[in-house]
This record gives sequence, C-alpha cells and structure tokens, in this order.
Amino acid sequence: MKKTKQPRKIRNRNDRASIILNLLREMPNNKFSLKHLASASGGATKEGRRETLEIIGRLFDEGIVEECARQKYRLTRKHLPRYEGTAAMNSTGVVFVQVEGMEQEIYVHPRNSANALDGDRVEAVILNCKRKNKQPEGEIVRIVERSRKTYVGVAEVGSHQIFVRPDSHNIASDIYLSKRTYPDVQDGDKVVVRIVDWTEGSKCPVGELVDILGPAGDNDTEMHAILAEYDLPYRFEPEVEAAAEAIDGRITEAEIAARRDFRDVTTFTVDPADAKDFDDALSVRRIRDGVWEVGVHIADVTHYVRPHSAIDDEAVARGTSVYLVDRTVPMLPERLSNELCSLRPDEDSLCFSAVFTLNENLDLLDEWFGRTVIHSDRRFTYAEAQQVIETGRGDYADEVLTLHRLAQELRRQRFKNGSIAFAREEMKFRLDEHGKPIGVYFKEQQEANQMIEEFMLLANRRVAEFCGYRPTDKGRRTARTMVYRVHDTPNEEKLDRFRQFILRFGRVFHAAKGRAVAKELNKLFGQLKGAPEENAVTIMAVRSMAKAYYSTDNIGHYGLAFPYYTHFTSPIRRYPDMLVHRLLARYLEGGKSADKETLESLCEHASEREVVAAEAERASIKYKMVEFMTEHLGEEFAGHVSGLTDWGVYVELDETHIEGLAHMRDIEGDFFLFDETEYEVVGQSTGRRFTLGDAVRIRVKQADLRKRQLDFELLASEPVGGTRSRHAAPAVRRSSRKNGK
Repeated sequence: MKKTKQPRKIRNRNDRASIILNLLREMPNNKFSLKHLASASGGATKEGRRETLEIIGRLFDEGIVEECARQKYRLTRKHLPRYEGTAAMNSTGVVFVQVEGMEQEIYVHPRNSANALDGDRVEAVILNCKRKNKQPEGEIVRIVERSRKTYVGVAEVGSHQIFVRPDSHNIASDIYLSKRTYPDVQDGDKVVVRIVDWTEGSKCPVGELVDILGPAGDNDTEMHAILAEYDLPYRFEPEVEAAAEAIDGRITEAEIAARRDFRDVTTFTVDPADAKDFDDALSVRRIRDGVWEVGVHIADVTHYVRPHSAIDDEAVARGTSVYLVDRTVPMLPERLSNELCSLRPDEDSLCFSAVFTLNENLDLLDEWFGRTVIHSDRRFTYAEAQQVIETGRGDYADEVLTLHRLAQELRRQRFKNGSIAFAREEMKFRLDEHGKPIGVYFKEQQEANQMIEEFMLLANRRVAEFCGYRPTDKGRRTARTMVYRVHDTPNEEKLDRFRQFILRFGRVFHAAKGRAVAKELNKLFGQLKGAPEENAVTIMAVRSMAKAYYSTDNIGHYGLAFPYYTHFTSPIRRYPDMLVHRLLARYLEGGKSADKETLESLCEHASEREVVAAEAERASIKYKMVEFMTEHLGEEFAGHVSGLTDWGVYVELDETHIEGLAHMRDIEGDFFLFDETEYEVVGQSTGRRFTLGDAVRIRVKQADLRKRQLDFELLASEPVGGTRSRHAAPAVRRSSRKNGK
C-alpha cells in the first residue's frame, strides 16, 4: 500500500527558524499570521505554534521582524537588501529608481516614496514584482542625497503664503515659499526655486527662491524659464565678463611675425544674414593651371582663452552655445564671440588654419596646419554667395565659382564613399518686436551652404587624422590621444524594425549592415523625394541611427563615412573644438600624447551638455509652436501621423510642420490601442488603423503654453496625397542655412 506523503519533519528549532526567516525574506511585502508561519515551517500543531511564537518573539526583539497588523508579521525594511540609485519621478508622483547594473528600474508607488524627488540619490528595497511585466516594485527607505536641481513655475501668492506651481512634469506637487522671506514675489511671476525640505507627513515640499524671471507669458521670461528648466545659464557672472573685457585684443607685429600671413590672399566669410559672429573663412588662390590652394581659417579662440582661466572654466561648464528660437546663448562672452574672435571684413584677425593644395581631381597635393593672420575681404550672406554661383557674376566671382566647383566634387566623392544624405527642412519662425511668432518659414540647404560645409568637413577630417597618429622615423605611426567626433554603425534590431516599417509603403530595404546600409539609404531617399511618405520614412531612418558623440576612442564617423573625424571649425560655440585646437598646437610643436583620462572626461561632459542644449532648443520651438497656434484654435488642418504612443497619435501639419497630440481617449468612433509590435494604433471594434505617415485631418483643440502642449482632435483619415486644409496656414517662405555635423 502506497504511503501518504508527509510534511518534512523539522529536526530542531533552528531548522524552523531558518525556514521562517527565508520565507519572510522571499516575500517581504506579505503579512504572515503565526498559523501560516507554523504550517509552512513544519506543522501547525500546538507545539509547532508555540515554537513559532518563541522564534517570532526573538526575531522581534532583535529588530528583524515587525508586527504590521494584529498578530501578523513581516521582515523589517532595514533587513531587506538595499539598492542605491537615482529617483526619476513622473507627474503622477510615481518614482522609478534607476540602479546601475540592474536591467529594470524599481517601481515605487507614491505612498512608498518617502517624499523622494526627481534626481534624488535614494536607497530602496524590493518588496515584490509587478505581475504584468515582472518589474520589481519597492519602497524608498532613505534619501541619500537631495538633488540640487531647480524647478521653474508660476507663483500663486496668497495672504500668508506662496505656492509655486511647477511647469515640470517631474514633480507632482506645488512648492511652498515663505511670503515673509520673499516679499518681492508677485502673483503670476515665473520663478526659479530649489527644494530644501520635505518632511514626512507634509503635503508639499518647502523651497527657496533662486530667481524671479518676470511675468509669466512675457517672451524674455519664457525663454529664460526654458534655460533655467534645463539648468542652462542665461547670463555670465560678472567675474567672467570682467575677464573677457580685460583681454588685450591688439595684434602686435611680433604676433604677426610668428604666424603665416594670409592677408594678401583673397579671403571671405559666408554666413546667415542674421549672424553676429563669423568664426570661419575661406581663402583661395591659384598655384598653377588646375592647382589651387584653399585655406580654411578658424578664429583662434585659444590664443585668447587660456586653460583653467575663469573664461575657460565657464566654457567647460557650458560646453556649447545654445540656440533658442529668438536668441543665442553663447558659450563665450560677447567680447570674444562677437568681437575678438569674429572674422569681420576689412580687419586683421588671428586664426588657426588648415591649408590644402588640390588639383581639379581633388588629389591632395599638400596640406599645412598652423596659426595664421588673415584679412577678410568680403562678408557674404548665403543668399549673396548663392546668387554668384547661379549667375556667375558678382564680387570675387572667380574665387567663389572655383570653390563651388571643388566643393561639389568633394560632395560627390563623399556620397560615393557612403556618406548618408539626410536632409530635412528646418522650420523657423518670423517674430514681431515682442518675440511673438507671426509666421513660419523653412531653411533649405543650397549650393552656397554646401560649399562651406564641404571645406569644413575636409578640415575636420584631415585635422583628426593628423592629430590621431604621429609618424615615426621608420615610416610607422603611433597613436596619440585625440578628441574625435564619432558615430557608430546602426543597431541591427532598429534597422530591422525600419525595414519592416517601410514595407507598408511598398518600399524594400535590402542592406543589413556595413556601408551597404548607407548606400541603400541614399538610394531610398532619392526614390522618396516628393512622395507623401518621405517625411515619415526619414524620421524612422534617423531613429534607426546611432547618435554622434565626442570620445577619445576613435570608431570613425559612420554617417559621414570618414574613418577619422573631429570638430575643429567652431571653437566659438563648441568646447570640444577648443580642445582640438590645443591638441593640434601641442602636436605641431612635437609635444607628447595628451592625458587620455582627462580628455575623455571632458568629452563625456561635452556630449551631455550637447544633448541638454538640443532639448532646450526643442522646448523653445515647441513653445513658439503652441504660441503660434493659439491664434488658430478650432481651425482644421491637414497633416500626417508623425508619432504613436500608448496615450495618443502625434500629427505634424503639412504646411507648417507644427506637431500636436491627438489623445487616444478623444478619438471618436471606437476604443483605440497602440500595437507596439506593428507600430500602429488600432480600433478594437472597427479595425480602423493609424500608422506613421498616414494622412489625416485635425482640429486644433487646445494650446497650453505652460505645458508647451498642443492638443488636436483627430477628425478623419485622409488618403495619401489628400486635400489641403480649408484653413491654409500662413504663407511659408524658404531660405538657406548653414549646417553643422
């Protein structure tokens, strides 16, 4: 006869205690009764329950177990494994703790957040896993370090207190300010605050005032608010301005004698019409029939800015200039960017130059790098240079046409070698005297832009190769530390998603990896020119690409198809270019390889600041989009689907490229869900579908300036190439632009 399986016999009290402790550790969020613990650890007999009570009593006395309900117990939080990480909060108050080395973030419900704030360094424990996606769910047990980040918001001044309503989505409560401490804050002011305390049990945190920006809605106020939101400066400290003013800008005869003199060579700048600083110039002269000397002359910023000076430290911190819709926030004070380092016409200027001797076949016969003095003969706008190219007439026509011819051949060779021809129109706003947007226009890259771009690219790649390796006596090369601008190969998984996506438009993408991908992309872009899906496919192609960044480890630049590439040509607006100028000077003098660790740290910081600056620039564009559309509430427009998420469908208007969101809940006629696998939004009853590139009609429902958010009402799907909106957007004009890579 088969014996009934009996529970495993517990040999002694220590066995029972070990099982109980393991059970509490495995399910730290459960509340266990004595009966449950006794049964799980060997039997709920009278003796078993007595032993279990004694074990729990001892664990309670030792602080390992706590009573969380009447005769129910769990492990105390201090005895759970702790994970240190950074808190990221959303607008609902939910916190996600990002722990280095952990694949998934720890989800923390607001009630378990211990008043942690976005950016705080925290300690968390894991209580269980969310059933849907197995994401760990936990509790924050300690604030290790409060973030020093600032928040921008609108002050609501009451009779005894001030509450600041933050613009940020990363905080779920208002911030309290003492009215007695800050009597100058007026109701409706936009202010910058920092949180100093949030005690347990308090409904909102206590803040300190950092700055009063001005009345909400004022253009200067809102632009400064965007800069403050991204922790970007909107003014220079007095000591930095004073240091810039103290620079001696005179060019002495001794300085000229120490440089190569290009003042007698035809030299000119080509820039946008509204440019205030001219940081690059081209010179050209004929050496003999079919052979030309082309000089790429870059403002010698590092002649004026010494390492570890007040100006240099500020430039390191900023990393880059920031370009908002209506203003430039420069990396360097105006004394440098608009005066000493601006290559203005009819003035002598100090430069760092790359000089190339080329024939008509673009064979590089010679190259030279070094410090120079130039005298710009003419300041061209892009439109003026373009007119010379198109008509063959005008100032320095022979020189402009020669450079244009050489540049077009450089461009042809670059694309033949696999450079990717990404091209998307750049939207710009026409503003009135108060900064209010009154129209939209687009900048297109014309041949004049290409002329400048190709010679800047040539200088950047040749400087990168020269600095990257030192030739030895035996004809070999040894590596030297260099700051590169690198761009990795496409991610194969993203590329596969892109391949599947374009199939819906009847487009086939054959390439899987390597340079074949770039060539196939260029072929695809050529086929798409003018097609309704051109914009959607270009967006998805960009998303499948890696992001460029700065590094001392050279992996080449995939998008440009250059094995060596750096940023040498804009030291006024990018700190890595200043580093490159210093490295080039060092290696020209025969100096030893620079310290890699120090430079890599600066590269990482510069890459981070570049991302932040780009986010701020997009925020300013979004604000002006919303401000512009406040005049068009209730009107209907034609557009195309530009993005899909769980919460809605993003639509870009055809005439203006302004983007807004049609919330999923507001799409009438069905219940819609986002299918991430197929990348489409699907009606559950009707089967109606929306995907990237679909032509649609929308009505402008709401324009929220505080949130910088446009809400659209999705009216109907429209066939590809459908009709224009009956409310045509304001007239669009087009102009040229200067591109940077």
